[in-house]
Order: sequence, then C-alpha cells, then structure tokens
Amino acid sequence: MAQYSAELDGVFVALADPTRRAVVRRLGLGPTSVGELAREFPMTLPSFMKHVRTLESNGLIRTVKSGRVRTCVLNRERLALVDDWLAEQRRIWEERTDRLEQFVTGPEESSP
Repeated sequence: MAQYSAELDGVFVALADPTRRAVVRRLGLGPTSVGELAREFPMTLPSFMKHVRTLESNGLIRTVKSGRVRTCVLNRERLALVDDWLAEQRRIWEERTDRLEQFVTGPEESSP
C-alpha cells in the first residue's frame, strides 16, 4: 500500500475540487472534447484547462489532440486506486467494530 501513497495522494488532491469531480463524472458517460466540457462550467477556458491538466497529470484522464480538438477520456483504472484504498479502510473498520461488538456482547468473565 505504501508504494501507492504518492499516486493516491495525487488522485485525492485532484478529486478534492468539485469542478474536477464533475469533469470525472461527466467523462464517465464517455469521451468529450475540452470545449464541450468547459461550456458546463462558469469559468474561462484557461482556468478550466488548469483543472484538465491537474486531472491529466494525476492520471485520472488522458487527452488526445486531433487537429484543433482536444478530447478527454477517463482513465477508469486510476480510480481503482481510490476504490482499493477505500476497501482496505472499510475492512479495517469492520474488523475493529466486530472486535468491539465481541467485547461488549461476549460472555462476562467470572470475577473471583
């Protein structure tokens, strides 16, 4: 898990912004040009491109330029990092709550 921490940190930083999460959500429906994506957000294209670069540099999306059109594609495998981390955290907390439940509901020890 430790070997993924720098990558995981980058993915969480990228997903910390609501605009970038909205872009990831939109790209879940399929590849879209930067121009189409940018129209959905009330900001200038250069500001929007900063979000695209952050997502791309952290591996959440890929962009492909064809002529004057840059198309964004979601990298679903990268989201698996988050899914794996969350699954590990869920397992740890379930084990802890199970132990707590056993401690609370377990048979009482007889006192001398």
